[in-house]
Amino acid sequence: MSVQSNMLLHSSLAEELYQSVRGLPIIDYHCHISSEEIYYDKQFENISQMWLKSDHYKWRLMRSAGVDEHFITGNANDYEKFFYYVKAVEQAINNPLYLWSHMELQQFFQSNLVICESNAKKIWDQSLEYIKIQKLSPRKLIFMSNVEYIATTDDICDSLEYHCLLKQENYPVIVAPSFRVDSVLLIQRAGYTEYIQALSQCSGVYICNLFTFQQAICTRLEYFVEHGCKFSDSGITYFPNTLGSFEEADTAFRKALNQESISDNQYHAFLGQMYLFLAGIYKKHHIIMQLHVAVMRNINTKMRNLVGADSGFDCIGETIPLKNIVCLFNELTIRDALPKTICYTLNPQMYYGLATVIGSFKDVCLGAAWWFNDHKRGIEEQLTIYSETDNLSTFMGMLTDSRSFLSYSRHDYFRRVLCNYVAEKLNCDEFYGQSEAIKIIRKICYENSRTAIQDP
Repeated sequence: MSVQSNMLLHSSLAEELYQSVRGLPIIDYHCHISSEEIYYDKQFENISQMWLKSDHYKWRLMRSAGVDEHFITGNANDYEKFFYYVKAVEQAINNPLYLWSHMELQQFFQSNLVICESNAKKIWDQSLEYIKIQKLSPRKLIFMSNVEYIATTDDICDSLEYHCLLKQENYPVIVAPSFRVDSVLLIQRAGYTEYIQALSQCSGVYICNLFTFQQAICTRLEYFVEHGCKFSDSGITYFPNTLGSFEEADTAFRKALNQESISDNQYHAFLGQMYLFLAGIYKKHHIIMQLHVAVMRNINTKMRNLVGADSGFDCIGETIPLKNIVCLFNELTIRDALPKTICYTLNPQMYYGLATVIGSFKDVCLGAAWWFNDHKRGIEEQLTIYSETDNLSTFMGMLTDSRSFLSYSRHDYFRRVLCNYVAEKLNCDEFYGQSEAIKIIRKICYENSRTAIQDP
């Protein structure tokens, strides 16, 4: 049997705590699944489409196992891609994908087969039959996962067409957009002037300088808020080392519009001024600001050109100087413009320092263990630092950060790790009161995120 009922739960107390949160709904407040796929709700053809179509976690694992790109993002057929993923998982001891994949197989296909080469054909055939009988589709998987709220990640120029259509048909799960500003901030990238033209068109604001640029952004945020937006997000490689003045930012922006070169100092002045501006409008509209820092994206340019961006060629970035983060949060606090903020770091070396910074500012919290850190040890490390420096009961809990509808199993994985972690504190007499522990884990797994999306 592949997934034991007590998996990751190392004591009877841990199992008892887990039972108190096992059935709670899921608030997935940060993910990358498609609202269009939810709307059209097309039945999946096979497990390969569900596992491998857009999950760069799995693509990366396959590459590290020596699988040729032809069987990952190439033109190989679905069974071939599935088979080579099975071979990769079979060897992936200690990688979270090993347990995640087994959990997905059990939760969505009711199969306890071990994922290995000798079982590949059996898993494939059984899953084909199960998909056909159960009519597995995006909405069916969402229903099976007890999902209550989904915050998709959307560029600010997105029409939100499918969010509107889902709302019109009274789809019972809330599918809300998140205001992603990466394309707005990366003013030195290729195609930026074309992007500004698109922003001008969808906002109805002629953009010729920083003032009109910010007007257009305000217009788009208001449109997102009208469609249920509760979260914003930024996940670029850079973090401002200076806040800059409006005039400095305007100069850099005008240069970008004219496709002129911009110095690093000019870019950071622009970025700092934009962070101040964005935080201010988030505060005004009660939007939760998410900041993802210390990440490097698409570092293998040859493979990016071959298979596209966001295909599994990213890595942990350098630590961000804490003084830069302090400078931003302090200035926003002085201006009374600091919104509720969740700050994630991909570099775990930043955890402790970042946690102490965050604890100095109201309504700012440390984000979940992110990406390369969302394995058992990474989650436990994040929980330890959060609890040692802050009040663990305020933690917002898990998110999928995924493009796969099967990834809701990660919430169960997190709940198991959390319950085992808290049970160890109880068993070691480092915390007293089982009933209080249950209140804490319920807050983390559901209630805190539920409250966040209900706030005005």
